[in-house]
Amino acid sequence: MIIKRICLITPPSVFLLDERVFMTLGVLKVAAVLEQAGLEVEMLDLSGVENYEEVVRDHVRTSGVTCYGLTATTPQMPAATKIYKTIRACNPKARIILGGPHVTLIHAAYKYEQKRRIAGRAATAYRLLQEMFDVLVVGDAELAVFEALGKTTPKLVDADDPKSDYFLNNQKLTELPFPARHLVDVSSYHYTIDGVRALSMIAQLGCPFGCGFCGGRMSPFLRRVRMRTSENIVKELVHLYQTYGVTGFMLYDDELNVSPKIVELMNLIAKTQKDLGMEFRLRGFIKAELFTDQQAEAMYKAGFRWILIGFESGHERILTNIQKKASQADNTRAMEIAKRHNLKVKALMSVGHPGESEETIKATRDWLLAVKPDDFDATVITTYPGTPYFDEAVETKPGVWTYTYPKTGDQLHSLEVDYREVAEYYKGIPGEYTSYVHTDYLSSDELVKLRDWLEADVREKLGIPYNTAAPAVRYEHSMGQGIIPPNILRSSTSASLKSA
Repeated sequence: MIIKRICLITPPSVFLLDERVFMTLGVLKVAAVLEQAGLEVEMLDLSGVENYEEVVRDHVRTSGVTCYGLTATTPQMPAATKIYKTIRACNPKARIILGGPHVTLIHAAYKYEQKRRIAGRAATAYRLLQEMFDVLVVGDAELAVFEALGKTTPKLVDADDPKSDYFLNNQKLTELPFPARHLVDVSSYHYTIDGVRALSMIAQLGCPFGCGFCGGRMSPFLRRVRMRTSENIVKELVHLYQTYGVTGFMLYDDELNVSPKIVELMNLIAKTQKDLGMEFRLRGFIKAELFTDQQAEAMYKAGFRWILIGFESGHERILTNIQKKASQADNTRAMEIAKRHNLKVKALMSVGHPGESEETIKATRDWLLAVKPDDFDATVITTYPGTPYFDEAVETKPGVWTYTYPKTGDQLHSLEVDYREVAEYYKGIPGEYTSYVHTDYLSSDELVKLRDWLEADVREKLGIPYNTAAPAVRYEHSMGQGIIPPNILRSSTSASLKSA
């Protein structure tokens, strides 16, 4: 290893209603491993920063750092591209590394195209990323990052291969240090559960299901379930309570109950609260058809009062086309279980799937009104790289790609998008949605209008208020001296390095 100092960057997520809700934990896990190895780590957390390019420009000009590591989801890529260009303009010799979900999904889609011996849009997207960044790290970056920091500069470090030494198994995942949350301004994140201040954590990795709209179905990094021990998960929970004084915890796993040890974990969390003399509040995601009364009872005792379930649709044919593996009856049963155990449900819904029509969207509205969730959201789906909707689509017209679900023949059409430059294809702000997909029955504009109608009608009839957005933070440097405020830039201290 040649590089001893690195600046890690979390790009803003301008598509979100409020960016200062959940901190990005993946890059903080990488930071923790680097600190443990004795490296000096600086962290630029640009979540919710309006003039983030100015922050980056000031940092590059004044810090002397020669290596930058960016993480990015697909919707963050336009901001990540601007950050890359800013760094490159200020320091042409800097080593710039890209990791995170987007490059991992693009690479997985690219490998899938190679296997099928076709030259598709993933190959183009992957080539463009290679041309921009010095190193691409795909998959689990916690161990792979050290190769990216070596004397030579590999174009690709592939940790998305289960045969790789970099791919995390259960033991390696359990042995990793907890995310380096001290490198971000924890107090600026303002998430609550039932009025209790909360922080997020990830107990396990991966989801084994194959939903058509979900990213990473071709990526072992996102498809294979890797689990920490229940004891290790609870140790992190206690660490957050003792370090930051929080008693609320959002478990941001894909689906908590894909783990056969969910009841064991819930019982241990309940016991830990009793031992501490405290009462916690928790929230997390549940897979509907796997949900049981035993799970619900244990979750309530552990402190869960809210759960989130991706029902997606209220129409049986759409659920089939999604490959959701949950029927409308399964979804209704999950709602009934939750209500029996006093668990509130946020229903996560989406429109724009193969075969979507005015009829199917009205069926979703009717189902929501019948089961009465405590909260919900509804989005227009996006054909992300790494989703079956993207990976298995074929170009049917110039710039138009069509996915066909084989069992029903229903289709979804999507426009080609340069994910490095375009952010409008994904919006989480009501009234600002832009759809880049359409079906045989609904145009892009019709999908947006029906989505807006669905949300407005259900919220009105069930009395569920709209979520409100927090204003973006604007970085101001006094007298042009370029001092980055500590809530945006934080770095390892000598004390933290000595204790690592």
